[in-house]
Amino acid sequence: MPQTSLPFPDQEVNLDPEHLLQCQFFSLLSEPFKEAVQSQNHLLAYLHLVPVGEVGIPDYYSKLSRDLRTLKERNLIYPVSDQVFTHIYTDPSSAAGRDLYISVEPTLTLNMEPLMLRVERRLIDMVEEVGRAETDEEKAEVLLSCIDRICIAGNGSASRPRWFGRRNGDKIQVTPLELDAIKYLILRDKIGMGVLQPLLLDRYIEDISCSGVGHVFVEHKIFRSVQSALVFSSLDELDEFVIRLGERIRKPVTVRDPIVDATLPDGSRINIVYGRDVSKRGSNFTIRKFSDTPYSILQLIEWGTMDYLMAAYLSLVIEEGMNLFVSGETASGKTTTLNALTTFIPPDAKIVSIEDTPELKVPHTNWIREVTKGGMKASEGDTAAIDMFDLLKAGLRQRPDSIIVGEIRGAEGAIAFGAMQTGHAVMSTFHAGSVPKLIQRITGNPINVPKSYMDNLNIVIIQTSVRLPDGTLGRRVVTINELVGYDRSSDTFSWVEMFRWNSATDTFAFPGDLKSYILEQKICIKRGIPHHKKRTIYAQLRRRARILERLHKERGITDFYELLQVLAEAQRAGVF
Repeated sequence: MPQTSLPFPDQEVNLDPEHLLQCQFFSLLSEPFKEAVQSQNHLLAYLHLVPVGEVGIPDYYSKLSRDLRTLKERNLIYPVSDQVFTHIYTDPSSAAGRDLYISVEPTLTLNMEPLMLRVERRLIDMVEEVGRAETDEEKAEVLLSCIDRICIAGNGSASRPRWFGRRNGDKIQVTPLELDAIKYLILRDKIGMGVLQPLLLDRYIEDISCSGVGHVFVEHKIFRSVQSALVFSSLDELDEFVIRLGERIRKPVTVRDPIVDATLPDGSRINIVYGRDVSKRGSNFTIRKFSDTPYSILQLIEWGTMDYLMAAYLSLVIEEGMNLFVSGETASGKTTTLNALTTFIPPDAKIVSIEDTPELKVPHTNWIREVTKGGMKASEGDTAAIDMFDLLKAGLRQRPDSIIVGEIRGAEGAIAFGAMQTGHAVMSTFHAGSVPKLIQRITGNPINVPKSYMDNLNIVIIQTSVRLPDGTLGRRVVTINELVGYDRSSDTFSWVEMFRWNSATDTFAFPGDLKSYILEQKICIKRGIPHHKKRTIYAQLRRRARILERLHKERGITDFYELLQVLAEAQRAGVF
């Protein structure tokens, strides 16, 4: 199992709760920090390991703000769950040049291995009782009940000798801190994902990656790439861990089948590569996390991804059934933006989503969610694989108003363009950093969409990760483009750049004002606006932008589902 490697010198800590709360160090903490350590003594015990004389007392935040990313030197703690906290720490001596990410668990200041061996032996006698539990909640309740029958907490320090009873009914005597740690470990390892559970619980983490022997790395929403204190010390240890990880998610890895793509119980996506034959630095894994509640378009505006006018424009084109791709490089936020845009689909629409890994969370009630399925070997049952191409063909038979494809990569692209031709609104993500590259990929192998079909795709959003004027990294919609058509004689495509990001000022320009092909030639016709009044569509666009701004700034709406409800009411009332 990987170990937690702290960057601080080892030192003895008196773990008696009364001593911890009466020490002078406790009096120096802020009031919110005091409340946190009073309920979780192991957090205060951990603080006694931190060389505060050198680095100072960490700041405590109950909730993180994106403004914190501008901090030069970081030394802060925030809660991940009731029992788990995270310490972000800038170590000037670190050769990696990354901030350190330390998960502060109830076990961090205790040596639990000998005690857990005893507890595990006693749990063997209760395995049938635990096995009868059907759900994780029931299993957790039974496990905690078993621990209460196995252990008893007494007063005194953690150094008090323990005894292991021989007679039926005897209990293992532990301290209160140890009892909390035992219960935490049992739930973390038996129901959760073991040592990875604290990272999976952290809502500020986007990606967790292990590149081989050494530290596990984390992509943090606020502090970007940081190095966790979780360390694999040998190749054998790492191999054993990924084998157990594959078994835990019921997707075993072997020498014969060393690569696994799967979904964790919390919906995160995991990729595992096992063994040194295909990965010279040893086994590796990457976990991509997804939020329980998707980010709304107003949150993206708050973070500077786009502005209100751009969101209003996208609301118009999506509402009127235009076909749209969100395109960009890996980790540019394409899926996040696509998900946020689903609130602009009419609330009474029937939607079919098609994905390799379930990432989208469409807020509409009439939503069919289709996911691909890998085939099995003959020895395992000879089950046929279901790919994106199969699902997209099936989706067309379900009479959807809108089709959302998680990502177009291959032959399913031709089916998607066929769906556009038959009047289905299609939205998807795509890997390309510009409109010319997108056209090149779609019209080339393996997608092979005829060039004359390209004008069925109406809108292309190009989004990327950029360096902002203040030096930090951010995600920005750098352009929104309208595809106009293909000229066969010159073999060229024409498109209109509607919006453009200004890298010097971190603002957005509207070069397509009064020049929109989609607004004037398509949406005006759909809305019954006569040709001589087509410019009124731009007034409607700006009115929508003001409505979105008022919802955000005056009513404070940012929640994904709340925004859908408000917009649905506004559409029914005819004001949006």
